[in-house]
Amino acid sequence: MLMGEAQKFTPLVFFALWKVPELMPSFMLKGGEVSRFVIGGADLMFPGISVAAEGLPSFSAGEPWAVKVPGNPAPIAVGSTTMSSTEALKAGLRGKALRIMHYYRDLLWESVEGHYVPNAGFLEDAVFEDPSFLSSNQPSVSSEGAADGSDAQQSGINNEDIGESVNVNDVVSERLAASAQNYSENAAEEITPDVSDLKLSENVAATESNTEHNSLSTEGVDSHLDRCLLQALHTTVKDKDLPMPGSTLWSNHVLACRPSGITLDIKKSSHKKLSKWLQAKSSTGLIVVKEDKYKKEAMLISVNRAHPDYLSFKPEKRPVEKVDQAGDSAASECLSQKVLEVVEVYKSSVHVKPIFASVGADTGKLYSASEASDIVFKYIEKENLVKQTNKAIMVLDATLCDALFKGAIKKGSTYPTEIHKKDLGSTFISRMQAHHIVTRGSESAVRKGALKTVQIVTERRQGNKKVTKVSGLETFLVDAEALASELQKKFACSTTVAELPGKKGHEVLIQGGVIDDVARHLVEQYGIPKRYIEFLDKTRK
Repeated sequence: MLMGEAQKFTPLVFFALWKVPELMPSFMLKGGEVSRFVIGGADLMFPGISVAAEGLPSFSAGEPWAVKVPGNPAPIAVGSTTMSSTEALKAGLRGKALRIMHYYRDLLWESVEGHYVPNAGFLEDAVFEDPSFLSSNQPSVSSEGAADGSDAQQSGINNEDIGESVNVNDVVSERLAASAQNYSENAAEEITPDVSDLKLSENVAATESNTEHNSLSTEGVDSHLDRCLLQALHTTVKDKDLPMPGSTLWSNHVLACRPSGITLDIKKSSHKKLSKWLQAKSSTGLIVVKEDKYKKEAMLISVNRAHPDYLSFKPEKRPVEKVDQAGDSAASECLSQKVLEVVEVYKSSVHVKPIFASVGADTGKLYSASEASDIVFKYIEKENLVKQTNKAIMVLDATLCDALFKGAIKKGSTYPTEIHKKDLGSTFISRMQAHHIVTRGSESAVRKGALKTVQIVTERRQGNKKVTKVSGLETFLVDAEALASELQKKFACSTTVAELPGKKGHEVLIQGGVIDDVARHLVEQYGIPKRYIEFLDKTRK
């Protein structure tokens, strides 16, 4: 995010939306897990948006919109739309939906003295549902337009708290229309007069929340945290699910095991942060926690089920409170788009076509290795080609001999008359046409022949400046625009996407020599095997 663009939104506008979420229309994410990408600095992509049953709401390009998580009324980011709703539908709801200008925990948020979080769903690196919001059975927040006076009263907001002359939505629209200027300390002061009637204080979060945990002491919160963790380790956390991100442990397991009527807020504990609490439990030997140096997140590695605390704890036999399973499944569906699967398959060739015809197999179909082997063994059985004196030897008739060896035997050499059973399948498959089925989420493509590798090249430009180029992403169904946005935020550098000549796909250009870091990102985030990534550093002599 450029500082000139960030200037279009001030932290006061963001905090105003936490007081009155209906002031700006919002996109709803598919789940809390998706929020880690947005508050990590990435722009919002259409595949991460949950579209309501009535369809995509109407909007124009350049409009200010907020971003929310299911079960949490407080926005986590604001930005401007990159296209209209009509253009988005024509594009099949693919590509970038919102150019994020300001998000939770960015520099603007941190720059405000006395900054706070609106509810317990806001964690360090992700945002999930607000437990108090769910338990109150409040109606879901509308994503269209501004709220009227009655809506404001239902939200517990007095019109006197917001100056009558202030319209935050208009303020934001004016700032979006204004040209970007260099960021300075005066940026906030330019908009502050427009929202001077907004009353913000350090304890506003406490006044908004009316949940039971406020009455708990710090020791009481710590005690509940420990009991919920032990309950989760006994009932829902399985060894086969490890390693597990700390945010997943918290949202799907610890919160789900809290007693009825209790709202857990890690910030009310003595640890203040989820990572510090997990590290404290790790120091006792109950669990093993390590930080993922790339994701900057605490990971639960293992559970010591022989630990005295674990053995002495008696888990309660009660139904586990489920935490927004619909949102979790939606998040899983969105994250499944990152999962890559490559399957090698085979198609009939001119060499083996007579074998397929003899057993009535479809020559236009793609076969797995085992399915292709079955075809040649069906031919062996049909023609009775098993050697009677040795069942492991297959006798080659003219048709099978040509299928396996015609054109592969040097002139003047004698063709074999038999083949061992263990060599028959692999020899037959080697004479077929190799294909690869590449699947990522619900998207799939068939590639003929060997898979083309992803090319990562670092070279010098304009003197001593380095640039890293990545191409061949289409082979593995990687969106070049999305990757460029991720790398821009991750490496804090400029990135561009260029179309390769001859319609050969796109190339991502990253400022700096980050060839190893890019390769690691493709392996860990997109699941591309290292054998399919080719490196070339032209800057090394």
